[in-house]
Amino acid sequence: MRSALEQAVMAGDRGEIPVGAVVLGPGGEVLSAAGNDRESSADPTAHAEVLALRRAAGRRGEWRLTGCTLVVTLEPCTMCAGAAVLARVDRIVYGAVDEKGGAVGSLWDVVRDRRLNHRPEVVMGVLAGECGEVLKRFFATRRIR
Repeated sequence: MRSALEQAVMAGDRGEIPVGAVVLGPGGEVLSAAGNDRESSADPTAHAEVLALRRAAGRRGEWRLTGCTLVVTLEPCTMCAGAAVLARVDRIVYGAVDEKGGAVGSLWDVVRDRRLNHRPEVVMGVLAGECGEVLKRFFATRRIR
């Protein structure tokens, strides 16, 4: 999660919403890391999770990320939760809960939907306070006073 937090801080420094993600291989090695990049790339799908999953798949040379773990600082949205399911990651580890758009247990629970053919393990709340604080600081500097 510390690596994902570093990615989040770097994204925030670029003016992106500070969310970071890391994909770990079956042995715990870092396959990829990314921060949000929607503003810079003008790409609505450039969430940290999607970018990290794409890079990990590219590094492995296949789209199936079986045995891998997606670590992200904020609970994934529906797009990112769906991408993790489709990539067949074994587990999703996240920090802060997203009550407004989370799709891994908060607002929705895409990854545990029994109608889907793959359901990753979920570990929530890892360094949640620190992950949430990065977001709070970012948005505090953007509020109109």
